[in-house]
Amino acid sequence: MPVEAGTQVQVTHAGFASVLQTVGDQDRLVIVLRVAATSQSIEVTAARTPLALDASASSVRTMTGQQLQEAPGFTLDDALRQVAGFQLFRRTSSWVSNPTTQGTSLRGLGSTAVSRTLVLSDQVPLNDAFGGWIHWNEIPELAVRDVELMRGGASDLYGSSAIGGVIDVVPVVPQHFGYAADVSGASEDTSSVNGLLTLGTHGWSGLAATTLFRTDGYILTAPSVRGPIDTDSNVHSQNGRVDLRRAFSSDGSVFVLGNVLNEARGNGTPAQTNATRLWRYVGGANWSPANAGRFLLRIYGDDQNYRQSFSSISTDRTSEKLTSLQGVPSQQIGGAVQWARGYAGKITLVAGGDLLDTRATDNETSVKSGVLQPTVSTSARQRGSGIYGEILWQPSTWSIAFSSRLDRFGNLDAKQTTAGASASVPLPAIQETVFDPRLGIVKKVGGGLSLTASGFRAFRGPSLNELYRKFQVGQQITLANGNLRSERATGFEAGALMELSRWGSVRGSYFWTQVNRPVASVAISSTPTSQLLQRQNLGQLESRGLTAEYELKPLPFLMVTGGYQYAVSTVTKFQVDPTLVGKWTPEVPRNSATLQARLHKDKIGILSVDLRTSGQSFDDSANQFRLAGYAQVDLYAEHAFGRRWQVYSSAQNLFNTEIQAGRTPLLTLGAPRIVTIGVRLH
Repeated sequence: MPVEAGTQVQVTHAGFASVLQTVGDQDRLVIVLRVAATSQSIEVTAARTPLALDASASSVRTMTGQQLQEAPGFTLDDALRQVAGFQLFRRTSSWVSNPTTQGTSLRGLGSTAVSRTLVLSDQVPLNDAFGGWIHWNEIPELAVRDVELMRGGASDLYGSSAIGGVIDVVPVVPQHFGYAADVSGASEDTSSVNGLLTLGTHGWSGLAATTLFRTDGYILTAPSVRGPIDTDSNVHSQNGRVDLRRAFSSDGSVFVLGNVLNEARGNGTPAQTNATRLWRYVGGANWSPANAGRFLLRIYGDDQNYRQSFSSISTDRTSEKLTSLQGVPSQQIGGAVQWARGYAGKITLVAGGDLLDTRATDNETSVKSGVLQPTVSTSARQRGSGIYGEILWQPSTWSIAFSSRLDRFGNLDAKQTTAGASASVPLPAIQETVFDPRLGIVKKVGGGLSLTASGFRAFRGPSLNELYRKFQVGQQITLANGNLRSERATGFEAGALMELSRWGSVRGSYFWTQVNRPVASVAISSTPTSQLLQRQNLGQLESRGLTAEYELKPLPFLMVTGGYQYAVSTVTKFQVDPTLVGKWTPEVPRNSATLQARLHKDKIGILSVDLRTSGQSFDDSANQFRLAGYAQVDLYAEHAFGRRWQVYSSAQNLFNTEIQAGRTPLLTLGAPRIVTIGVRLH
């Protein structure tokens, strides 16, 4: 290929370190690719543009498809618990917990029902349109390629919700013919069926995938306070995904996909149930014309119906009375456009914008003495838009990235209507404008050592659920608050990444994040058997601490991975109730750690042992309800029969450790020992 002298040529190939070389006057140019270190072979797509792991100032952990597959558990959040510091609102897994408690957080920031971490897939946000929580079982298991967790504020590129970081669920992209199936059965009358089919021919490709899951679950209430009214928390769920793509040469492609989730749950008593039906649709285009950069377009939306029933339980837990029925229809539509281009091999520019519009109505029917009261409907619209830009400069051994974003978001058309009333009551409108910058620096010192530092601002707007919907879990009632304002965060982190040649890698960092006006559930009144809370802007909380992660291969057949997080997360300001200052942020332990040892011999199979530990935490803002620390051991074993068949077995909570999951104020427990046996075809 003829190339003019002075031209820079960059050569890349999967599994090898990229090489950038300037063409001289020679007739022939020889470029040798070297096998990449782990941090060079993994690209971070959660950063809006692909970036080698050792060139990112953020602390990033990638869970590969194989790691997700081998993780004991039934849902995606179970697998992500292998990452130290990954936390749900409570310690229960999403396969038995109420969807509204499935919010997640990173960096010790805690969460309510809403996530302080943005979860997305192929640039499309997955946080619930109405409540901000995550449907961890939305995407079929076999349609997930891997998951990237980028910790630290990322509102400079992604806007609202990315205070603690971004979790990118990277989907399987169909390219050619392939298939896979996974069928398993487990304790508590649990079964799971997974299927995947991909096709590809003459520029066309497609994918179809599904997961069918059911479990009787277990009784969440601790035996010491359990009564006849307590039943298993169970779930029956089905999801499906269809993806159709068309490639137009190597420069561009378009696609459309649809995803559906249908689930019904029992929440621990006969009267307390909920159900969700979520339809999501996405259309997009990727285009890389010569010398013009890379263009990305996404248009997406979803339509959801959510219903839930609540009850009041007698003190001796022998009976219950239905108290409320809720139904929440919501719709969301959005779009995003992005452009990125590299210049001279050292500079990359990124620019883009997005728009998201959500409409929802909370229909609540109270029940008094067995009689349905007039339905109260609260409807509102939430709109957010933003533009962002980033410049990435990579001279020699440096990588310097500056990015910023301007967001405008607000609520409008909010009103409350009571059935039979002559008029609606208008509710306050909220409009805010936010600017969030970020600076990240990486210096490759040599010998496999890289030093990193970054500083950021980030924000999260209140969800429609926090503003307008009352919620109950157990005997704990949380009231809405229509006057909530956005959370604003400032933070920095500094760390180091060390590549240990063939041994693996070690990464450590110090982080500090201060969140102003964090939304928290503050106790208004309490009895020995019930609590009344209200969502409020708490004043200020601060999370600071250390993280360490390692991925080591001391022997050809042994891989050891793990991590540790020390997080001091406390309330530092709250004028309304100064007694909360110095209290721990709810649901955030000071110490958490994970360890996995994986042995693999081709003729024998795979044996993996996982250890997860957590120190004590508190389930309330006043720190009155303590949750004891725990250590849980999981086990996974697999044996292959030929190239395509595998039989596996796993045990969650191998030693049947009692895990205190919540106090509302009654004690609820995490999952007991769960044994799974399955067969896999691929």
